[in-house]
Amino acid sequence: MKISTLLCTVLLACLSAAPAAADEVKTPYWASIRAGEVNMRAGPGEDYKIEWVYHRPQLPMKVLRMMEGWRLVEDPDGARGWMLARFLTRQRSALVKGQGLADMREKGSADSRLLWRVEKGVVALIDDCEDGWCQVKIGERSGYIRQDRLWGAGEP
Repeated sequence: MKISTLLCTVLLACLSAAPAAADEVKTPYWASIRAGEVNMRAGPGEDYKIEWVYHRPQLPMKVLRMMEGWRLVEDPDGARGWMLARFLTRQRSALVKGQGLADMREKGSADSRLLWRVEKGVVALIDDCEDGWCQVKIGERSGYIRQDRLWGAGEP
């Protein structure tokens, strides 16, 4: 009898731990668009008006709130609305911002060899950021861009 009681207790503990793990995600956090077409809605449901339609996979989004399969997000232009969570991924990406072209360097320093110059609005996948520089990949090209030239890098 004691073994069956112990097994039931362990089973209940495991089942109750799963929802707690889902709640551990803290907002805000960075995400990116997973699909080729995603709607941003005025509220967390398919009955709400579509505010924007995005056609840009990997575009970074800041997730501000979570509600039952929906995420309140902010885009690089500051527009806020709700997206279905399944259309977002935790893959880190960033959008090049600021005036003029951003230098992509071989290493994370201003005196490192210049590889390319990147236009404002280009989306890059982020590997890691350290000492004010982010290691990025744009298509087949890799290098480092200053963190202050990227929306989606750093703390959300």
